[in-house]
Amino acid sequence: MGVFDRGTGHEQVTYFADPSSGLRAIIAIYSTALGPALGGTRFYPYKSEEDALADVLNLSKAMAYKAACAGLDLGGGKAVIIGDPATDKTEELLRAYGRAVESLGGRYYTACDVGTYVEDMDVIARESSYVTGRSPAHGGAGDSSILTAYGVFQGMRAAAEFAWGSPSLRGKRVGVAGVGKVGHHLVQHLLEDGASVVVADVNQDAVDRVRVLHPEVDVVDVDALVGQPMDVYAPCALGGALSDETLEVLQARVVCGAANNQLAHPGVEKVLQERGVLYAPDYVVNSGGLIQVADEIEGFSEARARAKATEIFDTTRRVFALAAAEGVPPAVAADRLAERRMSEVGRLRRFWLPQR
Repeated sequence: MGVFDRGTGHEQVTYFADPSSGLRAIIAIYSTALGPALGGTRFYPYKSEEDALADVLNLSKAMAYKAACAGLDLGGGKAVIIGDPATDKTEELLRAYGRAVESLGGRYYTACDVGTYVEDMDVIARESSYVTGRSPAHGGAGDSSILTAYGVFQGMRAAAEFAWGSPSLRGKRVGVAGVGKVGHHLVQHLLEDGASVVVADVNQDAVDRVRVLHPEVDVVDVDALVGQPMDVYAPCALGGALSDETLEVLQARVVCGAANNQLAHPGVEKVLQERGVLYAPDYVVNSGGLIQVADEIEGFSEARARAKATEIFDTTRRVFALAAAEGVPPAVAADRLAERRMSEVGRLRRFWLPQR
């Protein structure tokens, strides 16, 4: 199925190929109503081109909604590079990808995502001016997972306030699925706030790192985590964590995590609400990383970016309040907030154009 037939509402989807380096990439721009699109580059060994396209379409739409809810004057985009970063990532490929980003003339800014890191952004930036998430040595903010985890924690505090009357996780049991880039920072925040934590990850090295730093953390198998007795479930790995099968065994009162696209299919948000599970929309609470890399565009200030990420607490509260007032699940309320801002504050012209 082509992009037009999907009816996703994307402005632009561009395929890039460079046979000499092995680059196969797709850049999707969902909206530039609020400004140029910003979103990370995911380097992943997709089973098929169709899987890669489906992922980049979903992720880029979520980025547009994330930027709108975060109050940024940016649109939403995303990119995927098809391949195994462990074996296929080379300087030649990354520089070819940089030229692909540059060819869009500033309609899309890239950053880190699954399979890409700040050092990769520095290489890409040798060919493009539209790169964020760079290393401090090159004027960037460095690891965006730090503020991503901080923002998720702020969203979780808002969820705790709504569910239990206090914006604290003290005395609560939190299950963190995935303790990689973001998850291990989130564990630190939770323990400092007085929560008990159980974790799971397919990567044993990631688990070992957490246990060395925090021996009080419990560890279970990945498949067993969601069914554990806990107050909060925090999906922090890949998307689709909230499926029909997951909901059958989920015991948590709150779901709030860093993973993108947590709802496996439309309708899951309604089932969560019917079962009394409070879902903190992923693109609202995990926007700290976007806030951080967006801040680089005007010259990074850690204090300014952290202050903006702290506002995720209030944004999440606003989502829950709107959901209650309009009688809809929080995921629907978050979409409405984002769509209203894109519509009401969006530029008069539909497409953002580079400044001449």
